[in-house]
Amino acid sequence: MTAAFSEALERFRSDYGAHRAGEGRGHGGAEVLSLPYLASGPLARQWAVRARTFDTFIRTVVRPAGGPLDIFDLGAGNGWLSYRLAIEGHCCTAIDIRDDSIDGLGAAGPLRDQADFDCLVAAFEDVPLPDRSADLAVFNAALHYATDLGATLAEAARLVRPGGTIAILDSPFYARETDGGAMVTEKHAAAALRFGDRAGNLLGLPFIEFLTVERLAHASAPLGLVWHRTPVRYPLWYEMRPFEAWVRRRRAPSRFDLWTARRP
Repeated sequence: MTAAFSEALERFRSDYGAHRAGEGRGHGGAEVLSLPYLASGPLARQWAVRARTFDTFIRTVVRPAGGPLDIFDLGAGNGWLSYRLAIEGHCCTAIDIRDDSIDGLGAAGPLRDQADFDCLVAAFEDVPLPDRSADLAVFNAALHYATDLGATLAEAARLVRPGGTIAILDSPFYARETDGGAMVTEKHAAAALRFGDRAGNLLGLPFIEFLTVERLAHASAPLGLVWHRTPVRYPLWYEMRPFEAWVRRRRAPSRFDLWTARRP
């Protein structure tokens, strides 16, 4: 990691927390304990989508694997996923580059008061934990923040025991590269309005921003990872988005779903 990259990363960490606070994502108290089942407020609709992914993940990946499992929650934010898995009886480590008290690891206090899980400040491209020490590594709405998809997946594969699972939750997948590229173009065009003075720092790192089947397969091929998509039944308004985009002649929207690969 170069000095320039480290400096850009530190600026991103600082401004991202402030931006998230402005979006109203500083959940606390009973609200943070309810995640991902947030019932009210301006973000409840977004969390309704994430709750569907989480329920599918628990039903199709976690519970069939038995346990207790050693789980690394990569890009954990405030640790809500680790909390949910810990109360299921699993041994979890929430890992994130941010430790602020908005929705970084510094906000995990109420969750850790109710469930036992560890927190570790680290980038998911460089996790200071032993090889083959997890049964499951999960990217929780996080993999699109990778700056090197191949290196990030390689680190996850290093951490997971043979026969274990790597899972991707709530990262945007596009059917076509051109649609993902159009999303990134739109994001940068609206950066000043959306991010204000923080735009330069929030967009200053080369995040991959989105995934496609082809991107994921290319980055995974050297690792022997073969990915399986488990469709998630989302709320009707979410499922109608492609039709609405077609009617309005806009680019096709992304989709989440659940993606898993078995570690060879």
